[in-house]
Amino acid sequence: MSKVTCDITISVDGFAAGPNQRVDEPLGDGGELLHRWMFEEAEANADAVAAITDAGAFVMGRNMFTAGRGDWDLEWNGYWGEEPPYHAPVFVLSHHPREPVPMKGGTTFTFVTDGIGAALARAREAAGDRDVAICGGAQTVNQYLAAGLIDELRLHVAPMVLGGGARLFDGVGDIGLEQTAVSGTGLVTHITYRAAPPRG
Repeated sequence: MSKVTCDITISVDGFAAGPNQRVDEPLGDGGELLHRWMFEEAEANADAVAAITDAGAFVMGRNMFTAGRGDWDLEWNGYWGEEPPYHAPVFVLSHHPREPVPMKGGTTFTFVTDGIGAALARAREAAGDRDVAICGGAQTVNQYLAAGLIDELRLHVAPMVLGGGARLFDGVGDIGLEQTAVSGTGLVTHITYRAAPPRG
């Protein structure tokens, strides 16, 4: 049976991005260092990296697609160049409509303006019997956790302190997390949890 999964890298103090996120620093001050494990220890973490994009469809927040706000800059098609790594439909949460953006390699960004439930329903339909991945950022993941809509949460914890920024788990309530796997390298600890809806 397909699942709703989520992979997200955080600092040990719980931030998925540093302070002062902006177009030229989309992960904020110091946030780029969270992902050193993907590049500097790529071989040792190959399975974890592969799992991040192993889904039939994806959901992301607008802030993960662009640091811009308000009306769309129609020349902007994401941070990933002409061939994003998803190779599947990606549903981007937004308050501003935009026509779908097809990219090379099978990725099409579709912009959803009617909320997290609608985006997930469209992603499930597109994914068929494959998993759907909620890919970020922190605010989007928090909304899905608070709504009890994530089945498996895979945290990638970098050994650094950001001290501020976009924090995971803000406002999610008393969610249940059952640890099912742990592994890691010098630059990251991978922790997999089975998630349950908030209690109470």
